[in-house]
Amino acid sequence: MTSIKIKPAKLSDVIVEQLEQMIIEGTYRAGQKFPPERELAKQFDVSRPSLREAIQKLEAKGLVTRKQGGGTFVSAQMKNTVSDPLADLLNRHPESQFDLLEFRQALEGISAFYAALRGTEADHVQIQQRFEELEAAQATENLDEEAKSAFRFYLAIAEASHNLVLLHFVRSLEQLLEKNIRQNLEILKQRPDVAVQIKAHRRFLVDAMTKGEPDKAQSASNAHLAYIEEIILEISKEKTRVERSLRRNRQKS
Repeated sequence: MTSIKIKPAKLSDVIVEQLEQMIIEGTYRAGQKFPPERELAKQFDVSRPSLREAIQKLEAKGLVTRKQGGGTFVSAQMKNTVSDPLADLLNRHPESQFDLLEFRQALEGISAFYAALRGTEADHVQIQQRFEELEAAQATENLDEEAKSAFRFYLAIAEASHNLVLLHFVRSLEQLLEKNIRQNLEILKQRPDVAVQIKAHRRFLVDAMTKGEPDKAQSASNAHLAYIEEIILEISKEKTRVERSLRRNRQKS
């Protein structure tokens, strides 16, 4: 039998695979700058020419961009799968608010399930930290900061799911989800009592994930978003009734 010689992998290709894995896992995120070549070469224990060749291959794939004298960056295009105009259109359309809440139930519910199933101790620490940051932002009554903190909390859950598709999908929807959260908060502030219940929902969610209870975590996530949808619908109906009453009064006068 004729022996088959296996051609050893080229060093630059090995570096490409490792850098791609780091991008996929989020070590280097969309728009983030790579460390200097000297530092990366030392990290991978390779020569700078081999590293430079690997970066050229990543650039050819559209995964990174290089700026003359400015360094190498993970492509910012990897962040957005929903265009800015589409995100703006969805956020302006009244019905899309509820469609997005339903969509978030599916997305965040499954993320919470796998975060409870696969999350590590380090993941739990990160989720707890993001939860505390969210509570602090909620206390400031700064809706923009609260929306950003809420997104970071849900992103930490997606990271803890250890599902790369889920993680990158959530990241790609950052603008859309933040705007939806901000829009919801603007409405919910009309009912100050709701904030207490929302805090309780999130605490229960964090507790279920850190205790490794997938079904409870998914149910908690779904119940949290269903509650928000229910309250927003109630407020919308109340607003409609008030507007109708005002119209009647104007007709009588």
